[in-house]
Amino acid sequence: MPGRLTPLVNNQIYHVFNRGINHQPTFLNKIEYKRAKMVIDFYRFNNLPTKLSRFLTLSNNDRIKIMDDLRKENNKLVDILAYCLMPNHFHFLLRQLTDKGISKYLGNLQNSYTRYSNTRNERDGSLFLDQFKAKLITTDEQLIHVSRYIHLNPYTSYVVGNFNNLLQYQWSSLSEYLESKPNICELETIMSYFKTPKAYQKFLEDQADYQRQLHIIQHLALE
Repeated sequence: MPGRLTPLVNNQIYHVFNRGINHQPTFLNKIEYKRAKMVIDFYRFNNLPTKLSRFLTLSNNDRIKIMDDLRKENNKLVDILAYCLMPNHFHFLLRQLTDKGISKYLGNLQNSYTRYSNTRNERDGSLFLDQFKAKLITTDEQLIHVSRYIHLNPYTSYVVGNFNNLLQYQWSSLSEYLESKPNICELETIMSYFKTPKAYQKFLEDQADYQRQLHIIQHLALE
């Protein structure tokens, strides 16, 4: 992965985005989305004892022990504040915790998932663009609005038909926020601005149709 002109700074939060080469699909079905979520969870940790492909061949008890140990040690490359997997791209809100943590995380994530996808689909070569985009979050307002943008993405792009379907979307961090059950994500940073999960849901719903309409306008303007 080419070096970045602007370095990513520890303890800062970034909106990170990447897509498939030539806008080609990157996640084709539920099996591939599930594998991507495993990759997202596993590679956020630093000093991993093994690669994910090897980890998945271990016994269930061994896998549980490794993940429990990693969570207890809490030695991570990044905090994941929010994420969303879409058919041909992904979004993250990431806080970098170690030097080059975001670049290492995205490199491991993309390389691991690409190897899996290539083997499964009998293809060769890169799946994602070499250089991901990363935008520094500079204000509290940016932080919560970007989290909303990320979580609304399936609705905005008509991957789901209505807002109720969005609430059931399995391939983003939204369920962690609405159920107040952190799994992959660190929720406190964003939820500190909202009294309850219901308040965060309303924050999304209030802007959902506007964001979808804006997306349509921008798409038409580019044609």
